Amino acid sequence: MKIVSIEAMMLPSKGFNPTNSRPVLCRINTDEGIYGLGEAGTSFAVGSDSVFAMIKELSPIVIGMDPMESEVIWNKVYSTAYWTKGNGPIIFAALSAIDTAVWDIKGKALGKPVYELLGGKFRDRLRCYASQLQFGFYDTLVPQYTEEDYRTVAQIAVDKGYDAVKVDPFAFRRAPSSGLFSTGDNFGYFSHDTLNLAEERIGATRDVIGPDRDLIVELHCATNLETAVQVAKRIEKFDIMYLEEAMDSLVPDAMKALADRISIPLTNGERTYLRQGFLPYLKDRSLSMLQPDIGICGGISEMKKICDMAETFDVGVQAHVCGTPISVAAGVQVEAAIANFTIHETHVFSVQPKFTALCKYDDFVPVDGYITVPSRPGIGQDLSDEALERMIIEKVGD
Repeated sequence: MKIVSIEAMMLPSKGFNPTNSRPVLCRINTDEGIYGLGEAGTSFAVGSDSVFAMIKELSPIVIGMDPMESEVIWNKVYSTAYWTKGNGPIIFAALSAIDTAVWDIKGKALGKPVYELLGGKFRDRLRCYASQLQFGFYDTLVPQYTEEDYRTVAQIAVDKGYDAVKVDPFAFRRAPSSGLFSTGDNFGYFSHDTLNLAEERIGATRDVIGPDRDLIVELHCATNLETAVQVAKRIEKFDIMYLEEAMDSLVPDAMKALADRISIPLTNGERTYLRQGFLPYLKDRSLSMLQPDIGICGGISEMKKICDMAETFDVGVQAHVCGTPISVAAGVQVEAAIANFTIHETHVFSVQPKFTALCKYDDFVPVDGYITVPSRPGIGQDLSDEALERMIIEKVGD
């Protein structure tokens, strides 16, 4: 079997999702008619156009190769694309999408789900948490401002059967007219009003979900060492499962200092690439859980290695997921196949009809807070006709 062409695919924002994000995927075609799908982890914020172009630039390196040789393909791209040795989200997002598509082909060719190719399935179901509730959840998808807003959306998650939730108390100020927080607000030292806001929102969430459900707090790297310490000390009484992205992931020493000064376990990883990027946090034991994004860290090939490396340090893993059902499906395959799986992220966008309509299968949306791992070949997901009709598609090869 040979790769004959690669298609860079981008979903226009209009009519698809509430974030105006532009998910980028790739489809790899073979001479036997089998194709594979992968997604780049740059669907939101900036980078979509660049990754779309990068997939096309990397394609000639891969065309003509045997997709069954996933490790050979990965290493050829890594060794010859030059900038891969310097790191960066654009080139690794493109490589990740290609790698995942290759694994999808392998599974389809062998008639096996990817988790079997990775060594087998450790579990039939994945425990999920309702992620980013500050944006709403299910039928409620608007910014949350007041304590009552946070209570309402937390109750939606509870009613849907989730026993764990995640929320960012600093995504929005107290009211729409107040604007957004800025870097200048979050460095140096927080005012009591800002700390009170975090305490009120996290407290309201905890009050609704009760003492027997887990609560993760997300900071999206909006704090530095000192402000992260302030926030952690203010909310630690709410029994926080993890404090996520409390600071810039490029400063391992600062992360270690934070871990030493607070009692809440730390997690990070969605903006980190390769095993080399995660190793410092494992060696200094500053992170209690890793969150690699399969669409950024290097694809399924590298994700599995990161997970195995984490296991040697007795650290758990959760795949960061914030994209289309393609990335959700790929993440589920790896999480099913690792011994040190902790919990699965169900982003608020993953349960929106505009997102689920992009793909053929809807069994990646949790039922009562759990995903039952599907046994379809490959990553177990495919694009819908609606998605294909609306995509911007450019082909290299064939």
